[in-house]
Amino acid sequence: MTRASLDKKPHEVASMFDDVAARYDLTNDVLSLGQARLWRKEVTRAVAARPGERVLDLAAGTGTSSVPFARTGAFVVPCDFSVGMLREGRKRQPWLPFTAGDGTRLPFADEVFDAVTISFGLRNAQKTDEVLAELYRVTKPGGRVVVCEFSRPTWAPFRTVYTEYLMRALPPVARVVSSNPDAYVYLAESIRAWPDQPELAARLQDVGWTEVAWRNLTGGIVALHRGTKPAT
Repeated sequence: MTRASLDKKPHEVASMFDDVAARYDLTNDVLSLGQARLWRKEVTRAVAARPGERVLDLAAGTGTSSVPFARTGAFVVPCDFSVGMLREGRKRQPWLPFTAGDGTRLPFADEVFDAVTISFGLRNAQKTDEVLAELYRVTKPGGRVVVCEFSRPTWAPFRTVYTEYLMRALPPVARVVSSNPDAYVYLAESIRAWPDQPELAARLQDVGWTEVAWRNLTGGIVALHRGTKPAT
């Protein structure tokens, strides 16, 4: 992997997502071979939003991940640092309260959300622990966090095949379906560099989340981490 491509500044990462916003959801469906929709459903189940609850969907992009929470009767706030993603989201779901925000300095008061979640966005933050701490800050005591992120396949032979797909097959496919294929080279490299399941669990615990556990999806390509903010 090229270290330089991973050392992108926040504004460079935001610009990258601005460029891919229009076809982002379609590209994800193609590159994940349709698994992205399954992963979103599992996040919805894990968050288990209830009517009247306040849910923060961080790195919400175009709001595709936020819609299922709204359908439960919860008040969901889609938040993202990419202006392009927010602009596209407002076109598709103008009824959602899209909010611009940096994950390391969330524009919300302390302890206002019953549940917070981030899917495939934590990996793009330069300061992972600060984002986890901010999510903790804005969550009510007794509230919950769900993190859905690419992880490490548990079966070694499959892990090897998956890594080869990321670095060899993904960029050519991205050139066909994405408006900015170079962005997906960065994304592939960031997946390879990302911590495994136990390390991310430890990071959640370090900032205060308790009852931390994870569940592997699609053989560990993706992991769903959950945690609770102590009630007292």
